[in-house]
Amino acid sequence: MLGVGLQAARILANLIVMGSGIMIRALAQAYRQALANASKTGATQEAVNTIKRGGKMMTESEARQILGVTEDTPWEEIVKRYDKLFERNTQSGSFYLQSKVVRAKECLESIEKPEQQQNPS
Repeated sequence: MLGVGLQAARILANLIVMGSGIMIRALAQAYRQALANASKTGATQEAVNTIKRGGKMMTESEARQILGVTEDTPWEEIVKRYDKLFERNTQSGSFYLQSKVVRAKECLESIEKPEQQQNPS
């Protein structure tokens, strides 16, 4: 009697593992298809990049808050703030904060650099 229960548990476990594998492959295929469709239908590159990153991109306001700058702050001042915060976190050993500072600069760089290219002073 105990052997039948053990066999049933093994069969159930195998079904769960196989079903999970099938679901993961289907989700991966659907994800790839969604990216391909977005590219074909003329979705902006920014939207495609956001989908690829899974929506984990830092917002501009969060980046400005981390670096302690405003919208009116010139790029040179942003770089100075970045360097100062990066060095401070290098010395204190906070890798998490240091990575936040790097991501904040990257976020603002992606916003500031295209604007500078469009409006050369």
